[in-house]
Amino acid sequence: MRRDRFLARFGVFAECLLTGVWIAVAALPLVTLPAALAAGAGHLRRTVDGEATGLRGYAAELRAALRGGGWAAGLAYWAVLALVWADLALVRALPVPGGRPAGALAILAALWATVTVLRASTAWRPGGRWRTLLPAAARRSLRDPAGSLLVVCGLAVVAASAWFSAPLALPALGLLLAGTLAAEQRTTPVLADA
Repeated sequence: MRRDRFLARFGVFAECLLTGVWIAVAALPLVTLPAALAAGAGHLRRTVDGEATGLRGYAAELRAALRGGGWAAGLAYWAVLALVWADLALVRALPVPGGRPAGALAILAALWATVTVLRASTAWRPGGRWRTLLPAAARRSLRDPAGSLLVVCGLAVVAASAWFSAPLALPALGLLLAGTLAAEQRTTPVLADA
């Protein structure tokens, strides 16, 4: 019994690592990142629920997420990061009063945008529209600072994995997504049995 429970948990861990690789491959065009994360979240949810799932299911969900506005969400996310990068470059190039606080705020804005995209991706379901998911995820990111901090810590794990060995960042994306799913579920009210 104990061995079966260990194998089941290890199987979920292995699926997280595999999902991270799928996300990295699907996000190569960059603008597909939110849709790739959403498809990965769906795959992990089905795995935890004990449903049969695989690469075909992931690909179908990826296509659905892209049709639901995943391209636009990806473009908006990368536009925000480009603005933050430009702001940081400007602060470094010009010795402006208040430059350091402005740079710190820019970095916080980039983190907030990243946490928002991750939380919106875990909330996405087939048929969902990114236009409605992103504002709700942005509000949750601000109203639940503890959950957002958990997601930021997951981002730090991915960054540390990439620093240690770049290929390790790929499977770590799946662990980040699993952590984001857990952060989202801890704020979801559990319905009492009637």
